[in-house]
Amino acid sequence: MKKIFDYLLSSLYLLYFFISLAVFHLVQVIAWNVFGRKAHKKSVDALNGFLTYGLCITGSWATYRNLGEIPENRPLIFVSNHQSMFDITGIVWFLRKYHPIFVSKMELSKGIPSISYNLRKSGAALIDRKDGRQALTEIARLGKLIQQEKSSAVIFPEGTRTTSGQMKRFSAGGLATLIKKAPDAFIVPIAIKGTGKFNPTKGIFPLSGFTRITYTALPGYEMDSRSPEEMVAMLQHDIQAALDVQN
Repeated sequence: MKKIFDYLLSSLYLLYFFISLAVFHLVQVIAWNVFGRKAHKKSVDALNGFLTYGLCITGSWATYRNLGEIPENRPLIFVSNHQSMFDITGIVWFLRKYHPIFVSKMELSKGIPSISYNLRKSGAALIDRKDGRQALTEIARLGKLIQQEKSSAVIFPEGTRTTSGQMKRFSAGGLATLIKKAPDAFIVPIAIKGTGKFNPTKGIFPLSGFTRITYTALPGYEMDSRSPEEMVAMLQHDIQAALDVQN
């Protein structure tokens, strides 16, 4: 019976999802070209609010908890596990006051309404995963950007998503580059649980309804004298521990 509901409710939500992308693509274009960058960001925030709260169409819901203090008016690096594409909508919405900018694979910068346009305009680090030099150059640019603008970067050190509760080993390279170019950054681990269960397949159909999704900002770190490798190990440990205890 649940599988029948999943197919039905997934169809309704995905219709809502793609209509939202189409409508907000036009809104983003107008906002950027007529009103400027700040208006564009507000349109992106609104889109992701629609997508996040629209999860109720499937009987699912998303919540956010902050277990530490996130400083304002300084660069931030959010380091998160990665379970599905739905990780991103919640991060953009719940962390919108920090102006999150993503490290993203280059393929997403073309052909997807709203999403591709935002990646190109937001300053996202668009990386070619087959070209390590290009990837590090893009991440370095993003690090400089958040240092100058006192905004935030979001990076998924697993490199690819995993729907299980057990994370893949974090890579230190991208984080090390961000830290080098944004030396004033405060580093915040984000534990995301439930998006993998909600989106259990490599595609997006069917989604699994009646899923609880949580985004948890854990206590953060100053870099101090730790190496990037030590920092990555601590962040992965903290995130895995949070995933293990969340209900």
